[in-house]
Amino acid sequence: MKKPTILITTLCLAVASACSDKFLDVQPKAALAVTTLQNKTGVNSLLIGAYALLDGWATPEGAYRSYQAGADNWVYGSVASDDAYKGTNAGDQPPISLIEQGLIQSDNIYFRGKWRGMYDGIARTNDVLQTLAVVKDASEAEQAQITAEARFLRGHFHFELKKMFNMVPYIDEKIYNPNDLESTKLPNNEDIWPKIVADLKAAYDVLPLKQTQVGRPTKWAAAATLAKAYLFQKKYAEAKTLLEAIVASGQYQLMPNYHDNFRAVTNNNAESIFEVQYSVNDGASGGENGNAGSTLNYPYGGGGVTTCCGFFQPSQNLVNAFKTDATGLPLLDTFNASDVTSDQGIESDKAFTPYAGPVDPRLDWTVGRRGVQFLDWGVHAGKSYVRDQAYGGPYSPKKHVMYRSDVGTNTFAGNPRLNANNYRMIRYDHVLLWLAEIEVEIGDLEKARAYVNQVRKRAANPDGFVKNPDGKAAANYVISEYTAAWSSKEVARKAVQFEQRLEFAMEGHRRFDLVRWGIAAPTLNAYYAAEGKKRSYLNGVQFVEKKHEYFPIPIQEILNSKKGSTITLTQNPGY
Repeated sequence: MKKPTILITTLCLAVASACSDKFLDVQPKAALAVTTLQNKTGVNSLLIGAYALLDGWATPEGAYRSYQAGADNWVYGSVASDDAYKGTNAGDQPPISLIEQGLIQSDNIYFRGKWRGMYDGIARTNDVLQTLAVVKDASEAEQAQITAEARFLRGHFHFELKKMFNMVPYIDEKIYNPNDLESTKLPNNEDIWPKIVADLKAAYDVLPLKQTQVGRPTKWAAAATLAKAYLFQKKYAEAKTLLEAIVASGQYQLMPNYHDNFRAVTNNNAESIFEVQYSVNDGASGGENGNAGSTLNYPYGGGGVTTCCGFFQPSQNLVNAFKTDATGLPLLDTFNASDVTSDQGIESDKAFTPYAGPVDPRLDWTVGRRGVQFLDWGVHAGKSYVRDQAYGGPYSPKKHVMYRSDVGTNTFAGNPRLNANNYRMIRYDHVLLWLAEIEVEIGDLEKARAYVNQVRKRAANPDGFVKNPDGKAAANYVISEYTAAWSSKEVARKAVQFEQRLEFAMEGHRRFDLVRWGIAAPTLNAYYAAEGKKRSYLNGVQFVEKKHEYFPIPIQEILNSKKGSTITLTQNPGY
C-alpha cells in the first residue's frame, strides 16, 4: 500500500519597523483543508497514512529514524537478546551498543524513536476515527470496516508500546483533541491491556475473513493478534479459542519450504496471516516504502551483495542452538557446551574446514556462514562478508536480505538495500507453536507435541534445504520429529520454547518471549557469562530482574509530559 505524501506548510513571520501588518494575511500554500478529508476518499487516505507507520517510516529525517521504530524490532527483540550482536564496528550507532551491553538508560535516542513512532501511528488512527464521525458519503458497512481497521492498527501500536515499556498511556479518539496540545498528556498509571484487547476484539468482530487488498488485516489477523495479547497476559484459554478457530478456518497452511517466508517473490503466501507491506520503485521519494527499518542489516562486502552496513550479526549462541543430536533432535540443555566451528580470525583466502556435525536445516536460512550458499549470491566467503569480524563475529544476517535475482525488480533503483521483502508479523507457524505452548500450560502434552511436529516436519523437507552449487545439501542437515512422549510439563515447556527460538530466530521476538515466559534473567545472564569470553564488550553484562523486563520511558517524553507544573509520566522501576 503506497504511503500518502503529507505536506506541511510552515509560516515564517518577520518583524520590521515601518511595516504594515497586512503581510500576515497570507493564504498558506499547499495546506490541506480539514473539510477536504471529510469524505469517504479522504478518510481512506488518512487510514492509509496510519498503515504507513507500521514500518516506522513517516516523518522527516531527524525526528526519528526508521530503524529505531521499524516493524521487525531487530534492536529490541534480537540484539537485546541472545540471538544477535549489534555487529558492524564499535563506533557505528553506539546507542545500539549501549542496549546490547545492558547499559540501558532513559536518554537513549532509540527508545524515544520507538515511542514517537508508535504514538505517531496512534495519532493517525485517531485522526481516522475523528474524521469518520463527520463523513456523510460512506455506508454503515464502509464505516464499520474503516473503524475496525483503524482500531486494529491502534491496538497494534499500543501493543508494541506495552511490550516495550509496560506502563504507557492509552490514547483514543475521545481523549485526543487537536485543538488542545495538552490533551494527550496523560499519566501512565493504569494497565492498558484491557483497552488493547477491546480494540483488537472490536476489529475481530467486524473484519472480513478475506480482504480484497493485501496488507489490510482480516478477521484472522485480528484473532491472532488478540490471541498474542492474551498470551502476554497468560490468559491461555482465551487465546486457545481464537487460535483453534484460525486452524479450523482452513485458510492457512505451512508453506512447503521454510524459506518461502523470507522472499519477496513469495510475499503474502498461504502461511502469512499479517504482513507489513513494502514496495519499491513506486514513485515514493527515496524508496521510503521499502523495508527502511532493516537498511543497516546487510553483509558489508564480499560477493557484491552490498557495501553497507554490516549490522545485526547472529550470535554464536544462536548458531549453537541449531545443533542436533544424531537422531535430529535439539540439544535443549547442552547446545552451548561447545561451538559450531566458525572462521573467526581466518582470512577469506585461507583454508577453512566447515563444521561437520548435525544441524537443523533452518540454521542456514537464518544465518550466513562461511562455506554455505548465501541465497543466490554464491557461497559465503567468510571474513570478507563481515565489516569487523573481531568485533561482531563471523556470521551474517540472512532472513531479510534480498536475492540477487531481486535486484532491479524488488529492490529500489537508488539503493538495493531498500527492498520489497515484506515483514511477516504473524504466520501460521506462530499459531501452531502458540497452541503448543497453550497445550503445555493448560491442556494435553501430546497435542502440544503434535503441533511442534507439524513445524519440524516442514523444516525436514529436503526440497527446502540450502544447497551449494553442486546441488548437494550445504551442511549435515539432520532433523526429526519428536517420536517419544515428553516426560513432564517442564520438559515439554522447554521443547516448545526452544522450537519457537529456532523457528523465529532473528525476527525480533526473542527478548519479548523470554520476558513473557519469565525466564529472561537466567537465560540472558547465562548468555552474557559465556559470550563475554568471546566478545569482551559483553563481559560482566547483567540482566537485572524487576528492571530490565521493560525498557525505560524516554526521559525527553517524561519532561515533555509536564502539564502546568506537574509531570504526568512516571519512570519505570529501577531507572
